[in-house]
Amino acid sequence: MRILRLIHTLNPAVGGPIESVRQSSAALRAEGHEVEVVTLDAAGANWLTNIPFPVHALGPSGAYGYSPQLIDWIRQHHGDFDAVLVHGVWQYIGIAAWRGLRNSSTPYFVFPHGMLDPWFAQRYPLKHLKKMLYWPFESRVLQNARAVLFTSEEERRQAHRSSFRGDYAQEVVAYGTAPPKVDLIAARERFLQSIPELRGKRIFLFLGRLHNKKGCDLLIEAFASAAQGQADEDKLQLVLAGPADSSYLEELKGILSRRFAGRNGEASPVVFTGMLEGDLKWGAFAAAEVFVLPSHQENFGIAVAESLACGTPVLISNKVNIWREIVEDGAGLADDDTVAGTKKLLESWLGASEETKAEMRKNALKCFAERFHIQKAVDSLVSALSRPMSRR
Repeated sequence: MRILRLIHTLNPAVGGPIESVRQSSAALRAEGHEVEVVTLDAAGANWLTNIPFPVHALGPSGAYGYSPQLIDWIRQHHGDFDAVLVHGVWQYIGIAAWRGLRNSSTPYFVFPHGMLDPWFAQRYPLKHLKKMLYWPFESRVLQNARAVLFTSEEERRQAHRSSFRGDYAQEVVAYGTAPPKVDLIAARERFLQSIPELRGKRIFLFLGRLHNKKGCDLLIEAFASAAQGQADEDKLQLVLAGPADSSYLEELKGILSRRFAGRNGEASPVVFTGMLEGDLKWGAFAAAEVFVLPSHQENFGIAVAESLACGTPVLISNKVNIWREIVEDGAGLADDDTVAGTKKLLESWLGASEETKAEMRKNALKCFAERFHIQKAVDSLVSALSRPMSRR
């Protein structure tokens, strides 16, 4: 099968969907499928080097992603492909696919990647009003797609609870990531060598963009409360790994300073590492005893799946759309996206027996293999692209 993917950017700092596109494209090509990607990055962007599939960079563009070249490019080249995948909504790439493929025999599919979730309307009411103005056009993008592809049943449910309900064909497809291709023991050692003060600590890891949506602020608050009074409090370490804008980082450091004001002269119980990639990323997962993500909205959570792939259990909010599957498999725990809910998760882990934790580590690996392995995602995607869809 010949597949074209349209995505605003391939910059890994943007988050999970980028990594999934990169990994699944490589996996599709390994199975003999042809995959090319059109992105609105600048042609010289440093993150476009060493990508193992053809990338056509038609940018740069603004936040909406308007590109005067994109529709013409699609019209000229769509005949080279059996299917087009649009990654994201509320961006010009969807309009371009709809207009560029109109009256053609090449079908297109849309991954909303959680962007139809009603949480955004509640959190950003002014942006929601702007989206309502766009909706007459965006709804046509969805209605004319061969199918809208959701990455979990929960994502599909949330989309139908939003203001942007519509009559469009839809399918829930498996989604996931590749397991680590590194020696985890060696990667763990490299990570600890890079941050020596973490050696001998009990690491609670957050890995991803440091953003208000991810609940990083409430995680620091909850960690401070849960750690207080523990017999080994001095060994409990929260690691926040990921990029952040300077204003939010300062906000988090302000919370940290306030909550741990009495620890003058002691090492900080919270470490900010910046973005981790490659061996250091996998080493962080391997060094952590648990991964924590108290997000207010999370369509899937690639980092959650990566943690499971390392055998590291997860503590997540019930706003992470795959929480039901993880709890059902005994690979982690879930609770509300509040300080109280996150504190409850941390205390549950701290109070669990070693036998319970060992069982959860085994369950984490099994959960990943059976639900979130990249091969599952690739097989499910190819199957969806190959069959007619029905509306519901």
